[in-house]
Amino acid sequence: MGHTSLRRYTNLVATIQILRQQAMTLLNPELWDDKNDSYGMRQYMNALGARSVLALCFAEQHETYHHWKVFSSGHDGVCIQFNKDVLLGYFQDRVGIRSGVVDYREIRNMRTAPPLRDELPFVKRFPYRDEKEFRLVYVDMQEKIGFKDFPIGLDCIERINLSPWIPRSLADSVRSTIRSIPGCSHMNVSRSTLVENDQWKKHLDRAVAPHEE
Repeated sequence: MGHTSLRRYTNLVATIQILRQQAMTLLNPELWDDKNDSYGMRQYMNALGARSVLALCFAEQHETYHHWKVFSSGHDGVCIQFNKDVLLGYFQDRVGIRSGVVDYREIRNMRTAPPLRDELPFVKRFPYRDEKEFRLVYVDMQEKIGFKDFPIGLDCIERINLSPWIPRSLADSVRSTIRSIPGCSHMNVSRSTLVENDQWKKHLDRAVAPHEE
């Protein structure tokens, strides 16, 4: 059985920062679009009596249109694919770090089986289930902070997919820029073919190709 990959959908600026700094930044959940989700994180922080709770979200799902459109739309979208085991190795034994898959629950079930306190960072509403999310969570009991950097090695990055909407000419330039970063000369960088794939088109062509007698 092969290893599991984690995908982080982000933008080009954040990607370059990760590569140059060789660090992952966990952020304040109050910035999240899903206010139900950020509320749960706030409740968790208050229940612990912590000063800060930060998080970073990944997808265990394969590349999907939904992930690109919601989290990385536009020409500067990027999907960084990580080797899950190698990445988590950099967070092992870090004080305050937790990680886990998100459990998607229906409201009707929450009435009779509400989440436990320690489950709060990993509970989300059922309509989000297709995201198949995995989270890193950091709890700081002493300091109120909005973000925190954690060092990683570039060996945990398997590949970088550029936006399927970026023009091919720009993709070549971005690929060269990424590979010019120290340690990234052999980085696997490609443009996603999700919305336009030549192989897929060739198979469709076969449907209308003349058949030999």
